[in-house]
Amino acid sequence: MIQGPVEGGRHGWAFNRPLIDLATKGFVEAEFFLTGEATTYAAAPGAEFGRDGRWRAEPKGKVPFKTRFLVYRPADPAKFNGTVVVCWNNVTAGYELFFGEGPEVLDEGYAYVCATVQRVGVHGFAENPQGLSAWDPERYGELSIPSDDASYDIFSQVARAVGPDRDRTVDPMGGLDVKKVIGLGASQSAGRLATYINAVHPLPPEQGGHAFDGYMLQIYFGSGTLIEASDRPVNPAAANIRLPRGQNLIREDLDAPAMIVNTELEAISCVPVRQADTDRFRTWEAAALTHVSHQAQLTRNEKYRRDFGAAPPAPSEQMNRIYLQPFYDAALHHLNRWVKGGAPPPRQPPIDFTSEGEVVRDRHGIATGGARLPQADAPVAMNSSTPVSDDFAGRLRGSNKPFDAATLDALYGDEAGYLARFRAAAAAAVEAGVMMARDVEPAVAEAGREYRRAREMAGRETADAG
Repeated sequence: MIQGPVEGGRHGWAFNRPLIDLATKGFVEAEFFLTGEATTYAAAPGAEFGRDGRWRAEPKGKVPFKTRFLVYRPADPAKFNGTVVVCWNNVTAGYELFFGEGPEVLDEGYAYVCATVQRVGVHGFAENPQGLSAWDPERYGELSIPSDDASYDIFSQVARAVGPDRDRTVDPMGGLDVKKVIGLGASQSAGRLATYINAVHPLPPEQGGHAFDGYMLQIYFGSGTLIEASDRPVNPAAANIRLPRGQNLIREDLDAPAMIVNTELEAISCVPVRQADTDRFRTWEAAALTHVSHQAQLTRNEKYRRDFGAAPPAPSEQMNRIYLQPFYDAALHHLNRWVKGGAPPPRQPPIDFTSEGEVVRDRHGIATGGARLPQADAPVAMNSSTPVSDDFAGRLRGSNKPFDAATLDALYGDEAGYLARFRAAAAAAVEAGVMMARDVEPAVAEAGREYRRAREMAGRETADAG
């Protein structure tokens, strides 16, 4: 059963909603509740969830649930491109993280659905709970997800609630003519999506399978999650959990397109499970980028300040400063064409590794190989996945070290020379398909600021040395 649009509550807005007013972009934002019974799964008799990803699962039981999903959709049906992206909201922080308001979604007319499918998203961690029910008990107090074992089928049910054959008694899509549905998960959610792809997607529709037409796993560490007893009640930041190593492939007999979109950091984890591109599978690895960028952290902090009424620590000036969103947007653009029967995303070279599994770096400390955004090919700083600190967050944020004045002079001469080189690198990225043309001018403007920042820091270091 679907209820909504949901309004009211203690705060008067949906948790983690965009910082912008989507109406100014020609979009409707609406939240809905979904109530039902979710199928749980177990390994089929004799099945092994091994490295090849060809996992066989079967229904085990059912549990009741009530959850929410947040919809962003074009107000004008003529501007809808026919594709709904369903995001598996990430709960690693103990509350939900998602971002569906990027340029590709808003400019190209997708609908974007942010799905709460895990227990932590509703109930939070036992210590300092920050889940939906604690954040706004008036709005979300009746929500309940008893176990993450239900998450896989809840994800299927959200997809069907917004898909082409949905029940329109209460229509979250406002009558839009939906053609395709893409499942998306990032980081921890990508691990769960890998299990969903390998074990649940192949099942018949009446058992929860074949709810999606394609998949994108963003910043994926190469390992699926458990399908039984899959709850993860431990706060990884408090436990200082180490980053995983890849354990399994995405099944090669998948009948829907799937794409892994990684940075240098996750590529390190995925080395043991790298797999070749096929007519149903692509991997992109971006050199010099890492899991969380300075720009993304600023947005997260601003949402945290609004939603929780407290200012989190300012992001470190030493963390990686290459924004991931343009890379994600280019990938989504190609994946959307692919699921509609068009050409697959262009193949990209992998990041280079030594035989010992170490990233190969150039004389500036930047990874070689991989997809190349202009900040990697026309750098003013060493951006990499190498952490500044060894805590959990530090391992995700990588590092940024601006070049000194002599290096900047030798490479570019002055700012005009640098921006000319940057534009050429951006044009190459657009040609390669890893950057959209609309993102070039914003990137050039940011590049000018980064050049001036590097000059300023170089001057400061010279003064300090003097």
